[in-house]
Amino acid sequence: MIFATAELSPVATVGGLAAAAAGLGSELRRLGIDVDLVMPDYGGILLVDEVSFELDVPAWVGAAVVRRGRHVDVGPLTLISVPGVARPHPYLDADGAGWEDNSERFFRFGRAVAALVEREQPDLVHLNDWHTGTARAAFGPDAPPTVVSIHNLAYQGIADDSWLERIGPDGSHYEWWGETNPLSGALALADRIVAVSPHYADEIRTPAHGFGLDGPLRARRNALVGILNGIDTEVWNPATDPHLPATFTSTDLAGKATCRTALIERLGFDRDDTALATVVTRLTEQKGIDLLVPLIPLLDQIPMRLGILGSGDAVLAAQLHQLAADYPDSFAFVEGYDEALSHLMFAGADLFLMPSRFEPCGLTQMQAMRYGTPPVVTAVGGLVDTVPDVDRERGGLGFVADEVSSVDLLAAMFRAARRLRRTRDRTTLQKRIMAVDWSWTHPAEQYADMYRDLVAAAATES
Repeated sequence: MIFATAELSPVATVGGLAAAAAGLGSELRRLGIDVDLVMPDYGGILLVDEVSFELDVPAWVGAAVVRRGRHVDVGPLTLISVPGVARPHPYLDADGAGWEDNSERFFRFGRAVAALVEREQPDLVHLNDWHTGTARAAFGPDAPPTVVSIHNLAYQGIADDSWLERIGPDGSHYEWWGETNPLSGALALADRIVAVSPHYADEIRTPAHGFGLDGPLRARRNALVGILNGIDTEVWNPATDPHLPATFTSTDLAGKATCRTALIERLGFDRDDTALATVVTRLTEQKGIDLLVPLIPLLDQIPMRLGILGSGDAVLAAQLHQLAADYPDSFAFVEGYDEALSHLMFAGADLFLMPSRFEPCGLTQMQAMRYGTPPVVTAVGGLVDTVPDVDRERGGLGFVADEVSSVDLLAAMFRAARRLRRTRDRTTLQKRIMAVDWSWTHPAEQYADMYRDLVAAAATES
């Protein structure tokens, strides 16, 4: 099968798509599935045992060259070069704005993916998000079974209608209110649509979370399924993590206390028993960090201390820097991304906050629980599937704010801090969340079953 994606960790990583593609691809290969991981050749990607060849594509695409070989981290990898695709960042220029020609870049890449499909005749094709969506327009009447995964419906890559005739013989399916929508067409033509969590599959069929595509998704509800992402439990493993000052397990939590002390010192807080919460995030509207801004002056009333590691929106970052200066005893902000610090913030915290406005799956809440750190989340997307509320469900794993608001978030933070004060409750919860299997094993089995069903159905029809 061909698995096409714009991101693949650690080759090109921007968001959760990269981790999901890498985790799923690796686990599918362990299950014995022949997966051809295909991504844009952004430049500077080293392969060994490399072979290359050109693809037969329309003139508007330009030269499409495939490099195929073995990558040191992900194994067998196929890279496709088309004009304009090689950039320092997959999507953003030096100022943090999207490249003006992003749609054209990925339309070229999508058409090249279609040419690769035509050349190699795989049993199945798995496309991911809008970046690969237009590939399906050019598969033709003998198209292999096609799966399209929705990792984040908010991004759709819409372009003008001049592309409808160029992208392929099924281009008319991509017409969207007088424009070209690479995601809407892929959703219309796919044999199966996968949302990256069951609750997100329900949410995106509503006007509130469908970003304009709720109608088409409702129309294709029989083809839509939700499969929860996993995480790399080898990378996120407190028993072996090289980034930590001390390792620990669910049966021996002493190392977590050592990590807590190190994190308190790193953030500049006093060493005491005040609940310590962390956030590791991108500073975007989706992640809801602005909902925490009015709560920071109230942290000492909970009481709670908070450390945030993140980058993104410059205005929000400036606010957080000012709040850190105004409330140094209870709030710290580290701008940017620091791999070692991120691991320490999962391991050393008492709580992990995730106030997302929407969250297709979410990875950091699972990473935090892997390190025995209960999450405080909003009731959206994959957070609903992964964090049942401790105070409301037997076997709960965290604390849920019912509404995406500062008020509800504050109430959940109060509840969490109160429970942490009881040593037995805290330890019981830590051990429980560390026992959950967040790996890709079960999700990959679900995908494999779906692939087999689609391939068998296609064989029957032929």
